[in-house]
Amino acid sequence: MSWSTAPAVATPRMMTRTLATFYVFAAVAGLLAALNTGFTVQVRWSMVALSASVLACAGIAVRWGPRWPRNAFHVAVASASVLIVVAILVSPDPATAMAAATLMSFIAVDACFFFSLPLAWAHMVLALGGMTVALLVRGEVPAFVTLTLVPIIIALGSVTRGLVIRASSASRDPLTGLANRRGFDDSLQELLAATSRSGDRLSAVLLDLDFFKQVNDARGHEAGDLVLCRVADVWQRELPEGAFFARQGGDEFALLLPGVRGVDALALVRRIVPLHPEISMSCGVAQHERGETAAQLMRRADRALYDAKAAGRGRCELDGDGGSPLAGDLALALAAGEVQVHLQPIADTTDGAVVGVEALARWTHPERGPVPPTEFVAAAEQSGLIAVLDAHVVRTACASLAGVRTTRGEQLTLGVNVSGLELSDPGYPARLQALLAETGFPAEHLVLEVTETLIEADSSIAVAALHTLRAAGLKVAIDDFGTGFSSLSRLDTLPADVIKLDRSLVASIDSSPRRQQMVGSLAAMCRGLGLDVTAEGVETAGQAAALARIGCAFSQGWFHGRPVPIAELLASPAVSQRAEVDCRG
Repeated sequence: MSWSTAPAVATPRMMTRTLATFYVFAAVAGLLAALNTGFTVQVRWSMVALSASVLACAGIAVRWGPRWPRNAFHVAVASASVLIVVAILVSPDPATAMAAATLMSFIAVDACFFFSLPLAWAHMVLALGGMTVALLVRGEVPAFVTLTLVPIIIALGSVTRGLVIRASSASRDPLTGLANRRGFDDSLQELLAATSRSGDRLSAVLLDLDFFKQVNDARGHEAGDLVLCRVADVWQRELPEGAFFARQGGDEFALLLPGVRGVDALALVRRIVPLHPEISMSCGVAQHERGETAAQLMRRADRALYDAKAAGRGRCELDGDGGSPLAGDLALALAAGEVQVHLQPIADTTDGAVVGVEALARWTHPERGPVPPTEFVAAAEQSGLIAVLDAHVVRTACASLAGVRTTRGEQLTLGVNVSGLELSDPGYPARLQALLAETGFPAEHLVLEVTETLIEADSSIAVAALHTLRAAGLKVAIDDFGTGFSSLSRLDTLPADVIKLDRSLVASIDSSPRRQQMVGSLAAMCRGLGLDVTAEGVETAGQAAALARIGCAFSQGWFHGRPVPIAELLASPAVSQRAEVDCRG
């Protein structure tokens, strides 16, 4: 721990307890002093009143202290110093004045426990300076006795700080400086106890770095340590006051957000995760429910984390979000057929002819207007509606495009996105094949688009489903290719037929010779492995021409056409009329 930071165990809750304890004992000391019959009645009642005030301060600290910002404790400690100095000045005799002066040891302990070393020294200098001046002003206590008291109190504070720091190290991760699993568990128990009393909300988050093992294997453990420290720095900087962030070990982190709802915690982690683009994270969020134990809360967060990984990683999921208003509205929209399917053309780079389309779900909420697909697809996954949404898109697109030909007379190829949660369902291959039989769409012209992170995810069921569907004639495309750690090393083992290059690889392809060389080499490698290559995000004629020159077979983007309703695409000259044969058998 750095000398310029406060001890790790100095949480607002622990600071409150310590402060309140010292207030109580100071008040007890005052009440005991008031028992001295040698004092006048007026003095004794004054001491009782002062002690009562200190007890009231202790009550205030216990009730509201855990919610105070850290800076508020500077005011509490400084105010206590002033009270002690006043007590020294108004004490009726030298013995009582010295007794009051010894209470400055409480200030030294508080300062060394609560604050960074420079601030602790500032508090001690002001407090002990005030004590010394007050005793010297009284003139009844020898100066050497007063000065002897100063180093004793400083030593007490310094030893306390050393013990606190030693205790902190048992609950800290030495690499990142964050709390470790032990520190996290302690804080979780404290927050749950406080939540049960106050009724405040509490959200817990479990976070896993994606493909961290590949970072260590490819670049060494030193590089992995730098990534861990970078992640810790980003989250500590971005998290709100009161949040508790910990490293539980390896590539696992955990977060507690007191006073924050689950949906707000989800929005927060989704905002922070992209701020360290060098490595992605999967996150599971759970909001504490009344009466729930720490183990139950973290089990739900772990379940949400599992869902995020099953969906392809790089995701943030909220446990128990099925009751969200958006999910309810989406369920009604699906039942009413209000979720539309739009199609975006995919063109052959040699002549620009449309050879396929990608089906994309679009939803216009009656009150909010158009809802971003990333938002309502996430709501569908969290609420169990993803199977209904996927089936609606596949059924609508396949039924509309069965028998539709390109201008070359070939069946138009259809690409559909599939959720990792769907692929992880053992019944998915059978359901999809039943939809193809129902609509009459040829399996060999249906392309399932999955993310590279889904293929890398720890789901043998999902990978087995892809193999089953490929054996039935369907094709698999790896979407957003080029953003993972092991792309090239696994290029020959991916269960795929098509590679869709991420738009980040295409953005500068018409202006960067090195980017052209890189993408051209990648396209040549894919051709050698029997994989087709589609470039995404093509927006200009220059990009399309560059892709054609380097041998990229297909391209997709606004240059060839934006996503449009099915009827609009079928009415365009890009495709011919439906074949006269009955493709539904």
